[in-house]
Amino acid sequence: MRKPIFTGSGVAIVTPFDAEGHIHLDALEQLIELQIAAGTDAIVVCGTTGEAATMTPDEQASVIACAVRRVAGRVPVVAGAGCNNTATGIRLARGAEEAGADALLVVTPYYNKTTQMGLIRHYTAIADAVTKPIILYNVPSRTGLSFAAETYRALSQNPQILGVKEASGSLALALNTRRLCPEDFYLWSGNDDQTVPLMSIGAVGVISVAANLFPEVVARMAHLCLAGDFKAAAELQVHYIECIQALFSEVNPIPIKAAMKLVGLPAGSLRLPLVDMGPEKLRELRRAMERVGIKTVA
Repeated sequence: MRKPIFTGSGVAIVTPFDAEGHIHLDALEQLIELQIAAGTDAIVVCGTTGEAATMTPDEQASVIACAVRRVAGRVPVVAGAGCNNTATGIRLARGAEEAGADALLVVTPYYNKTTQMGLIRHYTAIADAVTKPIILYNVPSRTGLSFAAETYRALSQNPQILGVKEASGSLALALNTRRLCPEDFYLWSGNDDQTVPLMSIGAVGVISVAANLFPEVVARMAHLCLAGDFKAAAELQVHYIECIQALFSEVNPIPIKAAMKLVGLPAGSLRLPLVDMGPEKLRELRRAMERVGIKTVA
């Protein structure tokens, strides 16, 4: 039986850019150290929150290699490696593997999309080209395409495909996935507002945006679920839900980078086409943070 690459809280970590738009690797290393000290169980780089869509393959490889060096085996490093072009996806996956990633997070093809059979062939081609385990990434709000549970069942037979970061928002899809797939096809919540609900039906953790801001809370929530204390975990989920919602009041990672800067963390700038929050939205975000006891300094 296959083991999950991690259980608990994985942070979908931001990529800090300087004022000129260059990757600030020193700041990334600082953020990684803070995450590990806070009990985060995996570092997930070059995902949606990491603005991988604005990065060149060489830049992605440099971020992955930096994370691998800094983490130094203390927790797994999962690297985003998805594309809507299967051949490019294979190159990105191989590049992430060569940079030292422990696992690959591969998003569904976007824009041109595909059929469910196309998904099976796309992921099989990528899986056959690498040796590291693959986590599927289902985020139809970004891609316009969702897996069917039956497709998960077909892909679960591939020994390289370990599970899915499920960010569809569909509890029914998650339930049917648990029903149809083997025990060693693992589910991770891809939405911070559904961590406890998904873990209550068998998800083994979360790949979290909010963990960039309050990693101890997300780790505790996930670990309470793993221990079977869903009541205490749900209390945390409810307490932080307004703040979590504020972190998605504009397109991710605009709000999380703004929130991190409000508490003095070196989140860096955004790359176009993403732009900073406007003043009113920023005030709303600050108020939501302060209502859950997060002190702002900026």
